Amino acid sequence: MKENEVNVLDELNKGACMGMDAIHFVLDKVEDEKLHDVLEKQYQKYQDISDEICKIYPEYSSKKPHETSAMTKAMTWYGVEMKTLTDQSSSKIAELLLQGTNMGIIEGRKLLNHKPCDEDTHRLVQEYVAMQEDAVEKLKRFL
Repeated sequence: MKENEVNVLDELNKGACMGMDAIHFVLDKVEDEKLHDVLEKQYQKYQDISDEICKIYPEYSSKKPHETSAMTKAMTWYGVEMKTLTDQSSSKIAELLLQGTNMGIIEGRKLLNHKPCDEDTHRLVQEYVAMQEDAVEKLKRFL
């Protein structure tokens, strides 16, 4: 079962890193102070999840958890730049982040439903999904 934990934690960490990257790339475009605060708090939640993964990962592997690749980061940045080129409104930024967050929820739910893992890892996946579902509700207000 150790292999499942490593796979699940790697996927979670990639998702958390992707979330942090996306927020980092849009934060300087956000003019709405309330949205800015929501995104900063969301960034911190992703960071907390990633930190937790890094704490428990050595129980399962001598390697480090997977993160997003440089190519994925570049593609995320490019996508954000292109999609906000003519519209940097709070609504557009919320829409972009909602799309990514929904993908994270889907991946998290798949992990919960199809990747049996130990209690600590399962709890972390549940926390990740709940955090993203909460983010969806907060971002909807800015559409």
